[in-house]
Amino acid sequence: MQFPRDDRDHALAHAFRDFIRDPPFPCVGAKSALSKGQMKIVVARDITSGWDDMRIYPALLAFAARYKRAPDLFQSFAVVFEGPGDLGEEQFERHLWARAQSLADKDQWLGQPWDRRVASDPESPHFSLSFGGEAFFIVGLHPRASRPARRFSSPVLVFNLHAQFEALREANRYEKLRSSILARDTAFAGSANPMLARHGEMSEARQYSGRAVSDAWQCPFKGRARTGETTGTRAREATDV
Repeated sequence: MQFPRDDRDHALAHAFRDFIRDPPFPCVGAKSALSKGQMKIVVARDITSGWDDMRIYPALLAFAARYKRAPDLFQSFAVVFEGPGDLGEEQFERHLWARAQSLADKDQWLGQPWDRRVASDPESPHFSLSFGGEAFFIVGLHPRASRPARRFSSPVLVFNLHAQFEALREANRYEKLRSSILARDTAFAGSANPMLARHGEMSEARQYSGRAVSDAWQCPFKGRARTGETTGTRAREATDV
């Protein structure tokens, strides 16, 4: 595997930070991560290729390890791809899951534990991805996204830590943050996001790509077998836009 490099001065990293800073952008959590200097950005070549997976994975693993050492609120890990910029929503979704599967396979091969607070079965309402023993929710963005908040000039995968939502809940800050994001997203898009759901109602996998999917949608993620898996109850409701 390749050691992570510092991409903070890459043109795409600057562009993504400007996108988040734009006043109408609704996710105040992302704005907070950026303002606190806690958004790690990796720039990769092509979301349709595994070319940079061996560089993305160790950077993601290092991010999870840093969070465990210093679990400050509002930390995010973003992978901004140089292209392609012409993927339709279904194409983007397919490649999002291909990258997620590749990273999860590497995590398993290295013996990293699945976060026991979440399920590895993508059909479970308690599902979440896990890397380095930490659960993550992915927010996908790309040029042809139907939701304005997901529409960036290049494909992007943002990895948000589930543990942060637990911490916000414990601090009695979660509901206020959630309401603010939903109101801002509705104002930005002109309509509410039809894919958002409270935790336990459906698998969060349906929300990752930003595409509106039907009840018959099947997640392409193969999951991962692990010993003693428990779904548990997470004080987490999907609010990402």
